Amino acid sequence: MGIVEEAHNVKILGTGTRFIVLAHGFGTDQSVWKHLVPHLLEQFRVILYDNMGAGTTNPDYFDFERYSTLEGYAYDLLAILQEVGVDSCIFVGHSVSAMIGTVASISRPDLFAKIIMVSASPRYLNDSNYFGGFEQEDLDQLFNAMASNYKSWCSGFAPMAIGGDMESVAVQEFSRTLFNMRPDIALSVLQTIFKSDMRQILCLVTVPCHIIQSMKDLAVPVVVAEYLHQHVGAESIVEVMSTEGHLPQLSSPDVVIPVILKHILHDIEA
Repeated sequence: MGIVEEAHNVKILGTGTRFIVLAHGFGTDQSVWKHLVPHLLEQFRVILYDNMGAGTTNPDYFDFERYSTLEGYAYDLLAILQEVGVDSCIFVGHSVSAMIGTVASISRPDLFAKIIMVSASPRYLNDSNYFGGFEQEDLDQLFNAMASNYKSWCSGFAPMAIGGDMESVAVQEFSRTLFNMRPDIALSVLQTIFKSDMRQILCLVTVPCHIIQSMKDLAVPVVVAEYLHQHVGAESIVEVMSTEGHLPQLSSPDVVIPVILKHILHDIEA
């Protein structure tokens, strides 16, 4: 195993001839895909990895400057694909990883057959003629709460993000991976995500995009999925699911897994 693979806890599973890469969002790690993975093993070689900063990675490897933009994560993704020997893959990115995959695909479109975006947003802040869902003061309060008492913040944030109560298995699972992050790293990662604005690069995307979104999502309004659909340079398709929450693959796998599989197996009809 190479240095990059080891740092990102890369796992390659399955026996298929085609590669599929599963990339997680903020506050989670590769375990967020546990309901999806078993459905892929016969047809694909499944690549799982952890974004730097996840609680499963070595915090000593987290470079605050490198990961102050999404480009740092995109370079990591490309390094993983190179080290593993991937010449083409289907990329499934949840939340921020959808944008990380998008950035990576612009510099190396040959490596991506399609991008499947789950709960993705190019910008979280509201702007003139754009509704991202958050005002700056909302984010300031969020960051202050994280900085003052991280564990208390996690306990409140997890059920809101999932869209369930503290008793639900999905909330407990998300709470676990959130708690695993080092608080200063978690704050830095979330600040990077919330200050990112990928709207200007969407027109440069040449890889087909499948956009999957929950009907109700604390972090991403439904209109954002339509915005992505209208502005990516490549062909795209949107599917809004009758699910709640920002991590539907964890909270509503019975609904979400068939939808993701459909978009993996079927291309956008011309």
